[in-house]
Amino acid sequence: MKKFVLPLLFSFLAGQAWAHEGHLKPMYGGVTADAEIFQVELVWKGAQATLHVTEHGAPVETANAKGKLTVLSGKDKEEVALTPNGYQSVGAKLKAKPAKGAKAVAVIEVPGKGAGTVRFTVK
Repeated sequence: MKKFVLPLLFSFLAGQAWAHEGHLKPMYGGVTADAEIFQVELVWKGAQATLHVTEHGAPVETANAKGKLTVLSGKDKEEVALTPNGYQSVGAKLKAKPAKGAKAVAVIEVPGKGAGTVRFTVK
């Protein structure tokens, strides 16, 4: 029996690693972060922020999601509300595109999933 326990354990762990192979890989050209409950990819298009929400690679419906995005750049701080922006995303428009190196913190609440906080550095 002992001969089978170790190989079985290794095969289980290898399967877990394979299941997370695509975990946090950007799918839209943005930066990704894990909110434990779900994963988020932040994409900037000028001053427009779009946050794509997934759960282990599967889209999460955000029709009734809400949240807040805070962007810190040097001494400047801007907070905006996040609103649904498509099937699996929330978004917000800032006053201007954040500078490279700025920090962004998003708190997203998805009904049925819970709330998660993610942190990003603008590239």
